[in-house]
Order: sequence, then C-alpha cells, then structure tokens
Amino acid sequence: MIKYIIVDDEPLAHDLIEGFCDILPHLQLEHHCYDALEAMQFLNNNQVDLMFLDLNMPKLSGFDFLRTLSNPPKVIVTTAYKEFALDGYELDIADYLLKPFSFERLLKAVNKAIGDNSQSTTSNNSAEITNPSHAANKRFFVKGDKKYHQVDSEDILFIEAYGNYTKVYFKEEMIISHEKISYYESILDNQHFMRVHKSFIVALDKIKLIEGNRISINEHEIPIGQTYKSLVSKLYNS
Repeated sequence: MIKYIIVDDEPLAHDLIEGFCDILPHLQLEHHCYDALEAMQFLNNNQVDLMFLDLNMPKLSGFDFLRTLSNPPKVIVTTAYKEFALDGYELDIADYLLKPFSFERLLKAVNKAIGDNSQSTTSNNSAEITNPSHAANKRFFVKGDKKYHQVDSEDILFIEAYGNYTKVYFKEEMIISHEKISYYESILDNQHFMRVHKSFIVALDKIKLIEGNRISINEHEIPIGQTYKSLVSKLYNS
C-alpha cells in the first residue's frame, strides 16, 4: 500500500487529488494538510511514501518547506505556476503537475514516483526498496479496458507497439495499454529492459534464446530491428 498526504491550502485541490487517487488501488490517503507547518508536524510523527505538494501557500511556500526536510518522501508538485518548474529539479521532485491537470496526467506522475528506484531507500517509505539488485521490481499502473491494473515490471515478458497503444505481455495475460511504447521505454529500468525493435521492448531476464534476427521469450518470437542489432549483440559478446 502506498501511503500519501496532500499539502495544499485549497480544499478543492484536495477533493480533486483524493478523487483521482481513489480510482487507483493501493493508494491510501493518510492526511489532509492545509499548510506546510501542518505537514511538517504530521511528517515528524508519521510515515508516508508520497506527498502531493502545492507551492503557493501561506506561512511557508512548498519549496521552502521541502528544503527543511532532510529525507522527504517522494514528491509530486501541484501548482498553477509553471515558472517554478526549474526550481524543483534541484530538490529531486518526482514530477510537476500544472493545475488544472487530468487524471491521466496524475496517473503518469504517480507511476513515475512509485517506480523511481534511483535511490535504494526512501524516507518514511513502508514499501521501500532496500536492495539495488531488486530495481526491476517496479510497480506501476496500466490503463486498459477501462480499468487500472497495478503491475510489477518483474512480471512483464515484453511490450509491443500497437498503433497509438501498446500490448503488455505477461506469462498468463496480455493488457492493451493506452500509452505509446515510448512511454514504457522512459519509465522502465534500462538495466532490465531493452528496446530491440521500433515496435518491441523485451525483459532481458525473460529471453530464452537469440537466434538470427529473432528473440524467443516463452512461445513468442520477437524480431530484432536492423538498427538494434549491435546493441542486442552486446548481450552475448560482452
């Protein structure tokens, strides 16, 4: 379960974020904070994995508050002021949502935040990753068939482009996702996944056989694109 808080001085913003997050399983709201000082007090006594943080608040701005935290949870900034986006990069925020934002945009931000394994641990994280070798075990949400499936990247066999959609293959099922293949290339760990064709990304540990211009994964045959041959060859020539 991913525990989160909302830090925003606008009640309508709380309603919007909570409503969107209620659609997603495994997201659990821990507290509504209406200014940074309230959030500071809550975080001193409670553990959370994710924080939705507004910037323009009374008493203490969102970024100034964030600078006071020695080991903050993952942060998704929510603000109406795009000119502050660059300031967030030095604070290692997970994503930056410009109000008003859609559910799909929030979903991408949540996927990015909970799938970010750049650090081996995160503060106050009840679902923390403690071993870098487990970096492939990212969880994220896939929209398909009007449902939102939480998946673990360790279970993915390969991904196939399907027009403006993608097919995400698992051992027992396939989900048609509403994202392009470039989206998955950006969020999946390149130590565990490789683009081998303009239309295919494969999980390296699921490869059974490489022969000629084909990769075998279970009963599936995946083509190797001409421009990707040299990259694939490094798997067995290194």
